[in-house]
Amino acid sequence: MNRLAVYCGSSPGADPIHGETAAMVGRTLGERGIGVVYGGGRNGLMGKVADAALAAGGEVIGVIPEALVAAEVAHPGCTRLETVDTMHERKARMTELSDGFIVLPGGIGTMDELFEALSWAQLGYHAKPVGILEVGGFYAPLLAFLDGLVPAGFLREKHRRNLLVSECLDSLLGQFRCFTAAPPLAKVTRRDL
Repeated sequence: MNRLAVYCGSSPGADPIHGETAAMVGRTLGERGIGVVYGGGRNGLMGKVADAALAAGGEVIGVIPEALVAAEVAHPGCTRLETVDTMHERKARMTELSDGFIVLPGGIGTMDELFEALSWAQLGYHAKPVGILEVGGFYAPLLAFLDGLVPAGFLREKHRRNLLVSECLDSLLGQFRCFTAAPPLAKVTRRDL
């Protein structure tokens, strides 16, 4: 794994454990020579991941829409900051640059990134690991919902297993190294998306 995308909130969240976890993820990836690809912001959990990875000597690539650069939320210290026109371009570029996706706590934007990564895997657009680093039960309700989609007939069990989950970063990274994506519903090309 050369680079991993980290999806997380631009807010710090109410519980300090989320900021501590974000910093630990950035620091660990930086120390292990795994580049961080993220949304390019300087605030919230995003900023904590980037700051910690940079402090550990890691590569940090931010991908941010022009409108957010203009709103002065871009992180000025990224190893490389790529500016794109739209949020869709941001997610596509982050996918291109990354060998997998780590999901930390966040809001609607983080959920959008998580579900797009899973959807694209299900369709065969990529075969990269997508993993939630579960902290303090934050994702427990979402995981229960996803588990319920299987018996409800809206998600195949094999595609539910595409989402990896661990409370330990080392364990999650180990799952990433051993990951094989479930066969897709269909093989699509970039122009199909």
